[in-house]
Amino acid sequence: MPKRVLIANRGEIARRIARTCRRLGVDYVAVHSDADSGAAHLEGAVDTVHIGPSAARGSYLDIDAVVGAALRTDCDAVHPGYGFLSENPEFAARVAEAGLVYIGPEAATIEAMGDKARARELMAEAGVPVLPGSEHATESADALLADGRRIGYPVILKPVAGGGGKGMRVVHDEAELPAAVAEAVRLGRAGFGDGRLLAERYVAAPRHIEVQVFGDRHGNVVHLLERECSLQRRHQKIVEEAPAPHLSATTRHALLDAAVRGATALGYVGAGTFEFILDGDGRFFFLEVNTRLQVEHPVTEEITGLDLVEWQLRVADGEPLPLPQWQIRASGHAIECRVYAEDPEHGFRPAPGHAEAVRWPPDVRVEAAFDESGAVPGFYDPMVAKLVATGRDRPEALARLRKAIDDTTLVGLTTNLGFLGELLAEPRVADGRVDTHLVDAFTARPAPHHRDAQALACAAAMAVPERTAAASPWSGSIGAFDRAALDPDAPLGRITLRYDGRDREARLLARDRAGLHVETGGHQVAVLAERGADGLFRGTAGTTRWTGLPTAGGYEIVIGGHRVALARRTFDEGGGEASDGAVRTPMPGVVVGVACAPGAEVEAGELLVVVEAMKMENRIVAPFAGTVERLSCATGDGVTADQVLVTLKS
Repeated sequence: MPKRVLIANRGEIARRIARTCRRLGVDYVAVHSDADSGAAHLEGAVDTVHIGPSAARGSYLDIDAVVGAALRTDCDAVHPGYGFLSENPEFAARVAEAGLVYIGPEAATIEAMGDKARARELMAEAGVPVLPGSEHATESADALLADGRRIGYPVILKPVAGGGGKGMRVVHDEAELPAAVAEAVRLGRAGFGDGRLLAERYVAAPRHIEVQVFGDRHGNVVHLLERECSLQRRHQKIVEEAPAPHLSATTRHALLDAAVRGATALGYVGAGTFEFILDGDGRFFFLEVNTRLQVEHPVTEEITGLDLVEWQLRVADGEPLPLPQWQIRASGHAIECRVYAEDPEHGFRPAPGHAEAVRWPPDVRVEAAFDESGAVPGFYDPMVAKLVATGRDRPEALARLRKAIDDTTLVGLTTNLGFLGELLAEPRVADGRVDTHLVDAFTARPAPHHRDAQALACAAAMAVPERTAAASPWSGSIGAFDRAALDPDAPLGRITLRYDGRDREARLLARDRAGLHVETGGHQVAVLAERGADGLFRGTAGTTRWTGLPTAGGYEIVIGGHRVALARRTFDEGGGEASDGAVRTPMPGVVVGVACAPGAEVEAGELLVVVEAMKMENRIVAPFAGTVERLSCATGDGVTADQVLVTLKS
């Protein structure tokens, strides 16, 4: 067992690794950037090391800084976690060259599996099913046209050096291919330093199933069963579970056998995940190998009762696998959802910020970046936490997870909690009949919570005079029920609030000892609330639970997991901004692709710039047809929220 481990990561995964280290009596060292100087993952470490500025490229992605930190603090091992340097073969090699133990596979294995073309070739040689596709990676549109004719359309273009679905393009016919290749090559070069592509047959609406494997230095390889990961948004997983539902025993056995066969052929050491897609006929095909611990590893731990981080530490220290295959058993069902700081109502764009008050659910496993409050910087992945529910069967686990989402309070931060609750209530999800396109189709459904939030803010404003706004909006006597006030033309009070660029009026119609009755947009809501010991207001709007907090400029309402910030109206009647042709980025990030040049004619909706923010590609498009008058950014530039990237002239 290592004596001292440097955890080369941050947030919830750093805290997860630290928890196992503490249990096993292993010292650990934490690292941090400027943005994380007060982060929760530093707590309990025997030492902490500042490794650079907030931007990841100067800190968590700086190999010299991370390896140097391990050496200076007398560590004998490095755990990469996931993300950042966890699948970087140069990092693994540099750790070993420094005389430290890398807690993960050999650098050569990471390098081979990071090249999609090489990975396909090795898996085919091992007898693992692969999709028909390119034999060689290339930037040549002509070569990929030939591949498309041989494979048959539709095809999917994959950056050979990419991961997590980044940069992939689906091409439905030959006419689309040249333009798709040009864009994918350009973004591959900018984002990964490698523009080469593979073409593979595109499988419509597949399931995404993965197998957890473990290998040791004694030639042993086992699987820890499979996980269902089909609920994805833009190729990024958001809900995972184990075991996979509606999977026949024959298919399950074949999947597990293929993963073990592939890992054995690689001489795999440590934790790894073999990912497959499953078509409608039950056929499965190799997708990729993740040479690290997965975000979703807790669902495997929950059904097997095993600690995968402990297994990693023991295997890295040269011990044999703790259990042989025949002793690995699973029982029950586990489902996990990822809580992200993102805005579902605005294209799921990243929403960094500070959670002022947090209450995690008590009856499920929570892996979180912080406990009572904390920051989500705009420089990193937007995941805040994972909620993991376990039950005797899938319905019980799902019910517990839905309750856990309802029981979670996050004030001050926009998250996907409301979206997750609605997604898990979707009948196909409840039945386990899912595929990788279900979430993207579901995303378009409108959220119904704005008007209720307006009603709640109105209730707060009407119940408290401005001069005592810091007091409870619902404290003291609110008087007897006023039946006359139910007349919409005779409200007790009214307030105009600003949300999403629009004025919205709400009116207090009546109040009694049971609550306040508010009308907004022709919709009436009965509001109940009480103030908790933590200072937050909680109650119901109709039958939906909510949390509220008055702010300096208005009101923050979280209802059904949706955060709505409403500002008091402070601008002149009829005011507004005239378009000046400035095309801005709605979030901070890094420019990873520029698709226009000064003087170019563009159409409305045409791609101008791609900004990567919190590991997501965000396409900035032309709001109207015109000419590019000025280009104010270049590939590699860091940009701030609302920064002008392009100026158009109509």
